[in-house]
This record gives sequence, structure tokens and C-alpha cells, in this order.
Amino acid sequence: MAEPKLTKLELQIMEALWTQGKASIREIQETFPEKNRPAYTTIQTTVYRLEGKSAVRRIKKVGNFHIFEATVSRNAAERRLIDDLLALFGGHTQPVMAHLIESGKLTLEDVKEAQKTLRKLERKDKSQ
Repeated sequence: MAEPKLTKLELQIMEALWTQGKASIREIQETFPEKNRPAYTTIQTTVYRLEGKSAVRRIKKVGNFHIFEATVSRNAAERRLIDDLLALFGGHTQPVMAHLIESGKLTLEDVKEAQKTLRKLERKDKSQ
């Protein structure tokens, strides 16, 4: 099953669930900074949309509210975002890499980690 496409607010809500494990709508809302905190009903509507996308599920009801948990992992959501970003560049990684290098966001340590991953993948391919 393909991972759902998530909006910025949906990702922020998912981050709250990934961090807390499970939470009510009120608890999710309270993870936002007070200055720019979305309204309770905004969070509620967005959580219900996430439920419709099968990204979250209700795990129990306490009184008159539900407790939710993420059904999509942080890793899966990140992979979907990266795939969507690369699709904007026709699948070419070079423009993204060039920007990361020029902006200083790609460190030498990041490159070394990437090389390690590539070597692992290469060994895996040879063994198959």
C-alpha cells in the first residue's frame, strides 16, 4: 500500500503522535507552540482526515474523547516526502544534492554515511 501524501499540518500532528506514541486531540493541540497554536477544531478535522488516509487510528475512547496513534511510521512518511521532492526534479538527485552542498546543509559526515550505505547496498546486490 502506498504511503499517504501528508500536508505540513498533518506532518506536525504525526510528529506529535510519533513523539508521544498516542494522544487525544487536545494533547496533540497542546504540542503546538501557544503563539501559533491551531484551533481545537482545526486539529480535530485534520486528525479525522489522517484517519481517512489510514495514517492514524483510534485506539480507545475515554469519556467523550478518543485516543489516536500513528499507523504510518516516521521513516515511511520521510521516504514519501523525499520521493515526492525528487519527482519534482524528474527523479534527478543532482539538483537537490547541489543545493544541499551549496547551502551547507550537507556535511562531510553526511557524505561519509551515504558512502557507507552505498557500499552496503553494493555488497547486498553482489550477494544476490
